[in-house]
Amino acid sequence: MINRSMINAIKKRLFKVKAMLIFGPRQSGKSTMVDELLTEMKLDYAYFNGDEADVRANFSNTTSVKLKALIGDKTVVFIDEAQRITNIGLTLKLITDQLKDIQVIATGSSAFELANKVNEPLTGRKYEFMLFPFSFAEMVKHHGLLKEKRLLDHRLIFGYYPEIVTKVGEEKELLKLLANSYLYKDLLNLEQISKPVLLEKLLKALALQVGNEVSYNELAQTVGADKGTVEKYIDLLEKAFVLFRLPALNKNVRNEIKKGKKIYFYDCGIRNAIINNFNSIDNRTDVGALWENFVIAERMKFLRNLEKETTQYFWRTTQQQEIDLVEVTNGEMVAFELKWNTNRKTRIPQTFLTNYQVKETFIVSPENIEEFLL
Repeated sequence: MINRSMINAIKKRLFKVKAMLIFGPRQSGKSTMVDELLTEMKLDYAYFNGDEADVRANFSNTTSVKLKALIGDKTVVFIDEAQRITNIGLTLKLITDQLKDIQVIATGSSAFELANKVNEPLTGRKYEFMLFPFSFAEMVKHHGLLKEKRLLDHRLIFGYYPEIVTKVGEEKELLKLLANSYLYKDLLNLEQISKPVLLEKLLKALALQVGNEVSYNELAQTVGADKGTVEKYIDLLEKAFVLFRLPALNKNVRNEIKKGKKIYFYDCGIRNAIINNFNSIDNRTDVGALWENFVIAERMKFLRNLEKETTQYFWRTTQQQEIDLVEVTNGEMVAFELKWNTNRKTRIPQTFLTNYQVKETFIVSPENIEEFLL
């Protein structure tokens, strides 16, 4: 069993008369984590799956009396795929307000649905968590630093989805299944996604541009759509935990890019499956971009799991001076350059150091990755 970093944070918040919401992509291990947590704590719980029609019927537009009958004498109610249930926010509010001795835990694979349905009814009545695929830190804790560092090449190609990590030898087949169905199931069920072929074209274009600044206008021309549709689809892909945007840092420094953005995938394996490239690291031309995606995504997981409030950016000028990752925490700024090949000379641009008060600067490579992800 591979332990998840957020387990202790969840334990500390149980039975505080608040609903517990756990978001994250499909197949990231939400259901498994909650089941293992409740079993370990020997808590008697009722399980309901929002994918089942009778569950949706019973938990939609319900009453506290009916809910009590459904839950019985259990101390915890676990509602999986909660975003499928109509008015789930009101249902969670009823349990939290009327059945105060019962802890409700709800998981959802699409934040744009679940968050919209629960935010207003559950104001002040919820804790929220994000569960991503396994992290570098979790795998180090599971089988040690030396083994995980030996597997870095493998992680850059196949990623950290639980099923991919645990079923060695089946990575390609399973990743293709994930990339073609599970991850986009919620999106394709929405009326807002009216052109699945366009979605596939956009994903491939974004996968090929990892590490580069993204232009919505150029993407629109590439995939044959208008800029508004491209922006909408990217927003939905971000809310479905497929990818995320990194904004440009700007302080009105001369020639500094003001409104740029980069787009990364939460998982390198999914990115590689989208472009159908599972070549070894030695036979790739995109290893620099893969390393950049890997480190930024893993750093984000690391900070989230620590519940650390940090804002992340990239920095670039029109003269192509660039910093891969800039983090601001409590007003203090740290800059990171991400280099797979440590033989290449790297330095932080003087323009950046002159115009910003930087606490520290780091070069992150495979040799010292543990210093930033543990």
